Amino acid sequence: MSEKKARPELTNKVVAEARTTFGKGVARKLRVLGKIPVVLYGHGSDPQHFALPAHDVTLLLRKSNAILDLQIDGKSQLALVKDVQKDPVRQIIEHIDLVIIRTGERVTVDIPVHLEGEAMAGTTVNQDANTLSIEADAIHIPERIVIDIEGREEGFQLLAKDVELPTGSVLISDPEALVVGITSATEADLGSSEGDEGAVAGEAEVAAAESE
Repeated sequence: MSEKKARPELTNKVVAEARTTFGKGVARKLRVLGKIPVVLYGHGSDPQHFALPAHDVTLLLRKSNAILDLQIDGKSQLALVKDVQKDPVRQIIEHIDLVIIRTGERVTVDIPVHLEGEAMAGTTVNQDANTLSIEADAIHIPERIVIDIEGREEGFQLLAKDVELPTGSVLISDPEALVVGITSATEADLGSSEGDEGAVAGEAEVAAAESE
């Protein structure tokens, strides 16, 4: 029986190649070669332009607020992914903005909010905030914030200030902002029906006006 080869462990180390030519044509050629144009800035330094391996970086970007360990001329530089530009149709990464970070530094980032569990039967879960802004250690940014709604009943509401944040994190979002609320399924259906009736009435009024 043949043994399966273990897949190499994915690390956040990526080789950064310096770029000296710019423009849409140059960026297009880089993408054809399997590379992504990036700009690195921060800490008062001039913007630096690099090309990164597209395959490795795409895998690392599956995690929100990814941190890359750039290998620049044999030296290591940590960078936080700040903005990712994608082709709207093909969803191919076209450009990335990176920010220099250092050990011990704190940064403000938007963290995805993930709901876990199921609320009581006959209720509807309304998630008002998909992310929360927090301040965290630059090299220990939480991947997501988990909120357990298992067994929660109608009338349950959770404000941003009541969300349990990862250790060392500080809330930056409006503390009074509603993150998740639970209503009865009946109320949700009634609201939808009223909205549909209003839309139908509006269309009827428009039709009547046009016929005059």
